[in-house]
Amino acid sequence: MDELARSEAGADTRRWWHGTVGYQVYIRSFADSNGDGIGDLVGIHDRLDYLADLGVDFVWVTPFYPSPMADWGYDVADYCNVDPRFGTLDDFDTLVTAARQRGLRILVDLVPNHSSDAHPWFRDALTGPDSDHRDYYIWAAPGPDGGPPNNWIGYFGGPAWTLDEASGQYYMHLFLPEQPDLNWRNPAVVEEFDRILRFWLDRGVGGFRIDVAGALVKDDLLRSNPQIGPWDPTADRYEQWLAFDHLHDVFQPESHDVFRRWRAICDEYDAYLLGETYHQDPQGLADLVPGDGMHGGFWFAPMHIDWEVDKLRRVLAGPIDLVGERLLWAAGSHDVPRSPTRFGGGDLGRERTLVLNVLFSCLPGVPVLYQGEELGLVDGRVPEEAVLDPVDNGRDGCRTPMPWAPGSGNGFTSGEAWLRSEQRADNETAHAQVGEPDSWHSRYAGLLAALGTLPDLVYEPLVWTDGGYGPVIAYRRGPVGVAANTSADLHHIDIPAGASVAYATPGVRVDGERRLALTAHDAVLWVDRS
Repeated sequence: MDELARSEAGADTRRWWHGTVGYQVYIRSFADSNGDGIGDLVGIHDRLDYLADLGVDFVWVTPFYPSPMADWGYDVADYCNVDPRFGTLDDFDTLVTAARQRGLRILVDLVPNHSSDAHPWFRDALTGPDSDHRDYYIWAAPGPDGGPPNNWIGYFGGPAWTLDEASGQYYMHLFLPEQPDLNWRNPAVVEEFDRILRFWLDRGVGGFRIDVAGALVKDDLLRSNPQIGPWDPTADRYEQWLAFDHLHDVFQPESHDVFRRWRAICDEYDAYLLGETYHQDPQGLADLVPGDGMHGGFWFAPMHIDWEVDKLRRVLAGPIDLVGERLLWAAGSHDVPRSPTRFGGGDLGRERTLVLNVLFSCLPGVPVLYQGEELGLVDGRVPEEAVLDPVDNGRDGCRTPMPWAPGSGNGFTSGEAWLRSEQRADNETAHAQVGEPDSWHSRYAGLLAALGTLPDLVYEPLVWTDGGYGPVIAYRRGPVGVAANTSADLHHIDIPAGASVAYATPGVRVDGERRLALTAHDAVLWVDRS
């Protein structure tokens, strides 16, 4: 436990999100209420009972703001409204109220690193250097060679600068040219977002997921990054990105001043402030979520590993002592291939994903499910001619529509889905799985129900009980123990006398008074109430 957590543990610092489970909704693909092929707010409203019955506590909804959709909503043209494709502000208010009635909170995605180039701020900025909103964005004169001001690379590949021919200056964009970066060194931008946060908090949101949380503030001198490898403008975007040591374009310490300010605002409303803290180094994550900044941040390493026990151990244990209850655990999201696909595909990948979620379940922090994970979904199949994602490695497979029912459109829409993909098998649908005893949905719902019966584990010390080697990963927090067999072989564990099993995957068997047999890719959660 880190020093801050130790101090917090002695005080009454438990917040509503401690001990909860979150659920990510990728709005375009969750549920379409009007047959236009695009998921919407009313569609989420109509599935709230499904989410409540599953047992999650809060729902993070991806951007629904007005947008040209150059990056599927992560290019915002109006931070205080709803895109007509997704509904209206009244629809949003109805969703928030209905969710609260079911014990759910709605969290919204805030995109503060950049806006859309269609935002009125940027359109005004383009009118010239003397415009009211010019300094809302990052502008610079050409470099000595007449090209970009420095060597910064966009995360989607290519230079992070685009020339505005009218003024002869470049504007900076960490992502697409249609996503110009905001200038967080301008106090006016800071004040704008104070108002934006309060706009949604006053409408009852439970908090915010901060997109690109590590990159808000840029180096004030716009210094070039050190080059640490060959850079090929035709290479994969990751290879381009990894050619540089990103000292000046991301992870600037001044970003924390913004997060501290937002935390104070969120604390007024008892709202959860969490970040897309895209870091795979434990210390780097800890630096992004100091105890006085955002309430939490996602740990991305589990989304980028192979199924190998030593790697699993490292990503599970690595950040705990540094970050503790500020962690968010997730096996997948809308930006990476679905975990069952990554972990071997088919039932093998599904079993491994469930095991990982059992391991997440009692660790310090908050686990989050990505929509459809509870159905055991692998990546959907998108025909080559139907691919839409602008990113070269493609994120379409993890974004295909949620399969609610058998038949055409899988119950997602009565029209043609925005992202064309092969129809899911009947047994992959929610209709086929809900209430079926051995379905993937029932296994996840059973896990979440079991978590609701456990003693409060917040700030309980974690002790690894597996010796640090072998295929079985096991730990204990207070009276609760978790064990998972990561291999295809049979392994046994012993539980304390008087302990009882709170949850187990189907292959777990009792093999003696205190002994459990864990068959291939099985996990168990037990509690000692003696």
